[in-house]
Amino acid sequence: MDTPKIYESEYRFCLILWEHEPVKSGDLVKLCKEQLGWKPTTTYTVIKRLSQRGVLKNEDTIVTSLVSKENVQAAQIEEMVEKTFEGSLPAFIAAFTKHQKLSDAQIDEIQQMIDHCRKGDL
Repeated sequence: MDTPKIYESEYRFCLILWEHEPVKSGDLVKLCKEQLGWKPTTTYTVIKRLSQRGVLKNEDTIVTSLVSKENVQAAQIEEMVEKTFEGSLPAFIAAFTKHQKLSDAQIDEIQQMIDHCRKGDL
């Protein structure tokens, strides 16, 4: 299943949902008002929109996600690499590391990921 597209404001909403799920829609309205400054109608509209797109479900006023944070993040990165770097992961990494100082610990962690990929341990 392809991960549905989630836009910036929807992603901020999903961060709240992932942190508190399962959550009553009324409680989600309060959280979105506190953290995002949204009106109740905005929150209910986003719940409905994301429900229609298969991102979450709202059953008996209990809202739960149908896609994980990790899957959404991976889909967003894949889209960005495809659009911005013509699908080239090395070009993305080169651009990122050119402007971002990596610590030795981060470099070691990335190297471990590469080693796992070489072994097929994903």
